[in-house]
Amino acid sequence: MNSSVLQPALSGYSESIWAALLRNPSALIGASMLGLVLALALSAGVLYPGDPLDMVAMPMLWPGDDPAYLLGSDSLGRDVAAGIAHGARGSLLIAASATLISVLIGGVVGALSGYHGGKLGDVLMRVCEVFQTVPSFLLVIVIVAIGNPTLGVIALAIGISSWPTVARLVRAEFRTLREADFVTAARSLGFGNSSIILREILPNALAPLVVTTSILIAQAILVEAGLAFLGMSDPNQASWGAMLGSGREQIASGWYLTALPGLAIIFVVLALNLLGDGLNDALNPRLRRYIP
Repeated sequence: MNSSVLQPALSGYSESIWAALLRNPSALIGASMLGLVLALALSAGVLYPGDPLDMVAMPMLWPGDDPAYLLGSDSLGRDVAAGIAHGARGSLLIAASATLISVLIGGVVGALSGYHGGKLGDVLMRVCEVFQTVPSFLLVIVIVAIGNPTLGVIALAIGISSWPTVARLVRAEFRTLREADFVTAARSLGFGNSSIILREILPNALAPLVVTTSILIAQAILVEAGLAFLGMSDPNQASWGAMLGSGREQIASGWYLTALPGLAIIFVVLALNLLGDGLNDALNPRLRRYIP
């Protein structure tokens, strides 16, 4: 083949991650939806000042019955719209905290197991398998039942139950990358293990971890909602799961009390899944456009 034909291709480059995200419909829709939820959570105190758990209206107002309470009120006279807005804070805070805990624990375990291998790797994987033999939701219930059902305890329980997924993912990436040429070059230059792990391997293993993080956040929101439906939520903190739990007793006479927070949960979970799909495509170099 003529070298003049090859030259433009050889001088080209792959588009950036941001460019790949901006042309991905799933990523744009998911990011926009998630942005709306974050904006609602941040502005909840301005839109609905005061405590969302205060009784401010007649009980069991249906949406549209009173212009002052567009989404109605619950059996205790609490504003449903205020609960949705302030509940976004509680649900997202639990989900983000739980995901951070699971990523930290799973990342450390997976990195050490995948990089060093040997007996240390075997021991760490056996510990991981012990956690995986227990149903994750059952483990969360046990931890929350032992402690008080506060936001911190719920986030800790969800994080502890979900870290094995992260550990196995990170271990697989580290096992693949530890024999790469750039890692061998770093060893030949005298880099220590910690430097190789943090500066060489970890940045190259972030792509699947970022995608998994978006999925873990969505799962944490669903787990918190399941706990609250069973009555294991923080009674002093508004969250979508807590609204589901308190509305389950009126599901026949006031189905909107569970439908509205349920729709909010579906909305944010869908947003995170769409964003995760977009990130997966954008972080995959094989799917990026080549710019000559």
